[in-house]
Amino acid sequence: MSQQEPERESEAESESAPYPGGKDPDLRSTDVTEGRDRAPHRSMFRAMGFDDEDLSSPMVGVPNPAADITPCNVHLDELAESAIEGIDEAGGMPIEFGTITISDAISMGTEGMKSSLISREVIADSVELVSFGERMDALVTIGGCDKNMPGMMMASIRTDLPSVFLYGGSIMPGEHDGREVTIQNVFEGVGAVAEGEMSDEELDDLERNACPGAGSCGGMFTANTMASISEAIGFAPLGSASPPAEDEARYEVARETGELVVDVVESRRKPSDFLSRESFENAIALQVAIGGSTNAVLHLLAMAAEAGIELDIGDFNRISERTPKIANLQPGGERVMNDLHEVGGVPVVLRELLDADLLHGDALTVTGETMAEALDRYDPPAVADLDADFLHTVDNPIHERGAIRILSGNLAPEGAVIKITGEDHLHHEGPVRIFDDEENAMEYVQEGHVDSGDVIGIRNEGPRGGPGMREMLGVTSAVAGQGHAEDVALFTDGRFSGATRGFSIGHVAPEAFVGGPIAALEDGDVITIDIDSHELSVDLSDEEIEERLDGYDPEPNYTSGVLAKYGRMFGSAANGAVTDPGAKDE
Repeated sequence: MSQQEPERESEAESESAPYPGGKDPDLRSTDVTEGRDRAPHRSMFRAMGFDDEDLSSPMVGVPNPAADITPCNVHLDELAESAIEGIDEAGGMPIEFGTITISDAISMGTEGMKSSLISREVIADSVELVSFGERMDALVTIGGCDKNMPGMMMASIRTDLPSVFLYGGSIMPGEHDGREVTIQNVFEGVGAVAEGEMSDEELDDLERNACPGAGSCGGMFTANTMASISEAIGFAPLGSASPPAEDEARYEVARETGELVVDVVESRRKPSDFLSRESFENAIALQVAIGGSTNAVLHLLAMAAEAGIELDIGDFNRISERTPKIANLQPGGERVMNDLHEVGGVPVVLRELLDADLLHGDALTVTGETMAEALDRYDPPAVADLDADFLHTVDNPIHERGAIRILSGNLAPEGAVIKITGEDHLHHEGPVRIFDDEENAMEYVQEGHVDSGDVIGIRNEGPRGGPGMREMLGVTSAVAGQGHAEDVALFTDGRFSGATRGFSIGHVAPEAFVGGPIAALEDGDVITIDIDSHELSVDLSDEEIEERLDGYDPEPNYTSGVLAKYGRMFGSAANGAVTDPGAKDE
């Protein structure tokens, strides 16, 4: 799991005594802070204001994707300052450095969205490079927008440095026409205008009020799903995911995270010490119980691959079968992350699952406690004792089974992913209208061609074919905005956004670019979707599919630059679409 490094020279071999003295010789940062021959290195540190006390302390990296490109990350400099204060006060040497982010919501529906999943890899790569090159001892990784979270946790897993994850927090809901709204409502409003169900003036007012400040999209979309998972999997302390971005509690969490990481590095508590198969099963249980984003399937598979932990896409079905959906949050429901925060946050759901024997209470966490011990210390209220209509007990769930299902069949031999937002439309059959990219599908929908019972397929948007596996919230929202969220089916070898609701199936694998069956489809082929039997199939024989694919050899969309580079490296969505050659991709 950890990087292979040459053995360090002994003091005798370096022919110099440790300087400034008292530093734990096992810390990796001694490579650049100790001994007479490191005087030039210390001089560089002193130029940045570090002193003898700093240089004798654990060096804690604080990778920060702050940017003015998205409200998810616009406030992260201030949040990082609080984390740095906590590190400093606890006796660490905080070193902040930058990395990238892509705004999924702003790039959505454009060619630029192809960069989103690539950004997950670039974040992981860049944090790994800086922490390796500068000999850091530990990390406080900060995430705001969707791909920040898995990218940061993947970097911690690769480096195997003592690490704590810090979420930037979610945006507060806006208000429109006397109700709470989020960015999801704006996307769906576009479809409603096209259908004549909303005026341009109302859409304009909705646009101006849906996003009132800093923070990640407020529903249980990808950012809040992965933040919640950071608690369930053990990368972040309990209660850290739900405080809003602009709440004082968010800055208290940041300071406490900085303090915690010093204890973690002093205890030598690495990701490999607490991550386990049980940790990942806890993360999946939480995901399916809260109706979390389908993107978490991709990211958890990628994180497990980095950690060398056996996790199969079919595990999501197995855990969803035994774990009911107990939270009614957007996009399937009406409530947002702040509503969950006000009743106790993610630990309330974790406690309910643990008490029902649906979590591994003995799974370890970054604090050194087991999940059961951490929940006992946190002592969240019981769901049954809350006056919260959007949270149900396991004994009286919203749905008997969890929200995530993995489908397979001759159209998706390696699997496909759907999030169930209702239980009354679980079978769909009909002729497909197939599109070779998102743009043509979106044009078709916006022109009003969609009718009840339609099946829309979008291909060549997979990890390699896109490349980058675009999310397509524009298409699904346009369909939903026209009143067809539950009676029109969509499927793609790309992704659907965490804000998507309805009959939307993503991650169809193998993808079209590598010759998956989706590449063989023609308009009019009859598609069968059956959620109860986990089926996604086309009314074609294996021989017919092979005949149609004979000689299929598509050209890549990009032959140079970063999209071409990562496009060549991506693995199957069924394995997390990883690009790290050392990760378990098979």
